[in-house]
Amino acid sequence: ESPMQVKARIAVVALVAALVAACATGPSGRTQLMLVSEQQAISASRQAYVQEIGKAKQEGKLVTDPRLLKRVEVITARLVAQAIVMRPDSAKWEWSVQVIDDPKTVNAWCMAGGRMAIYTGLIQKLDATDDELAQVMGHEISHALLNHTAERMSMAMAAQLGAIATGVATESSANMVGAAALAQVGLLLPNSRQSEAEADRVGIEIAAKAGYDPHAAVTLWQKMAKAGGKAPPQFLSTHPSPANRQQALAALVPQMMPYYEQKGPRPVYAMSAAPAAAAGQKATLN
Repeated sequence: ESPMQVKARIAVVALVAALVAACATGPSGRTQLMLVSEQQAISASRQAYVQEIGKAKQEGKLVTDPRLLKRVEVITARLVAQAIVMRPDSAKWEWSVQVIDDPKTVNAWCMAGGRMAIYTGLIQKLDATDDELAQVMGHEISHALLNHTAERMSMAMAAQLGAIATGVATESSANMVGAAALAQVGLLLPNSRQSEAEADRVGIEIAAKAGYDPHAAVTLWQKMAKAGGKAPPQFLSTHPSPANRQQALAALVPQMMPYYEQKGPRPVYAMSAAPAAAAGQKATLN
């Protein structure tokens, strides 16, 4: 081997050792790659969120219609309250939601730390009911609860470091290894099927406990499939949808019905459109 090959081999071995050491048991109970800590993901996501929402505001795309905002906030407030019951430490997150006016974009997301957005395209093109919107946002909230953002950021970082270790990274790709850039990549990268299955399972439970019909998880994906056609919605580009997804969700419905049919008031979180104002607020009973 040449000195360069030996150097590259040593770098790869060191990288593999670092990756193994970075594996940890996540909130889902499975082992996750955690080169990026959850707190780092939350901090980076805060920067990415400010950029995304700032851009939407500059373009005049932040929805101001009080009826639509109220509808989305009521749904997410009930979901977040259940998320906090599931993960009490998330009460410290800066939970907030924005509605972005983009009729062509069928998408929604929740970053690490609880900052959410949903696009009017998803609401309008799917003619989504409140129960179906709850499934969308419950699914997204679950990605944050299960630390999938940090996991995707870690995967992106591992890929970048791997390229650098083997000497095939360009200068621009090497510069990508930064928190804000990784947060953007973490948001855009598709989730693994395992992560999707986890978020489906937790999301439908959160929605049912918040008082939203579990059957809507199935009708949502039926509508999503119809909306796809030859050009799948953006939501599907970051949320791989295997053929058996509807069946898997349908199988969960009977388990979720007792939560949905539970009597009594549902907790409601005090949502705020301003992330800083939402920090530290507690869930209250409606």
